[in-house]
Amino acid sequence: MPKVIVVTSGKGGVGKTATSAAFSTGLALRGHKTVVVDFDVGLRNLDLVMGCERRVVFDFINVINGEAKLNQALIKDKRIDNLYILPTSQTKDKDALTKEGVGRVLSALREDFDYIVCDSPAGIEKGAYMALYYADEAIVVANPEISSVRDSDRILGILASKTRRAENNDAPVKEHLLLTRYDLVRVERGEMLSIEDILDILAIPLLGVIPEDEAVLKSSNTGVPVIFYADTAPGRAYADTVGRYLGETIEHRLHRPQRAGFFQRLLGRPA
Repeated sequence: MPKVIVVTSGKGGVGKTATSAAFSTGLALRGHKTVVVDFDVGLRNLDLVMGCERRVVFDFINVINGEAKLNQALIKDKRIDNLYILPTSQTKDKDALTKEGVGRVLSALREDFDYIVCDSPAGIEKGAYMALYYADEAIVVANPEISSVRDSDRILGILASKTRRAENNDAPVKEHLLLTRYDLVRVERGEMLSIEDILDILAIPLLGVIPEDEAVLKSSNTGVPVIFYADTAPGRAYADTVGRYLGETIEHRLHRPQRAGFFQRLLGRPA
């Protein structure tokens, strides 16, 4: 059965697009035909993170408006045969997303893909609501900060009450928690919430813990999903996350960042 997975959060800047890129890439690397869809109309960052910005001709909104066919807007990833990107518009606003139009496109994608990963904008505005509405499963992305966790709790309320599954009294959207920018040293100092604190508040299963690491920023700047950086802590963490999602039993590995000493900082050398 094809699945629509929304990657969502209440707060901006937590790493949803990096997660959408890495997670969809990981599914494709495991042999599943996957498409990742950008719902952030007006901003459109997914194509940058996926490294295909120069190949965008038609987009999600063109398809909804009948200005292009779906196969014209889909961009095939150059690195993986069974991974595709559906970019969105930079010039339209979020009112261009309609429930009927989004439903029509997702239904068409279900006919051809195993997984449809929806990269949602932050918050609860229209673009986010459209991304959430048709979801079968949700990856709720949060940082270990109280504001991020509180806003994620609000998203969980929407998933429970305002999705198509809730309206039809179907099985609820399956929820997963992904913690990003996790810094074990700062947690131990009491500067960030611990995993246990966050799970006590949100009470949903933990899918993965992505450490704070420069590799995430590097991947976004180079248009290469961080899961390809297999020798980095975030790359391994995203690969583990995909494995857990697919049913594998994988222990959570908490990465302790290396801190540069005084002379290393002074000389500009890595730790």
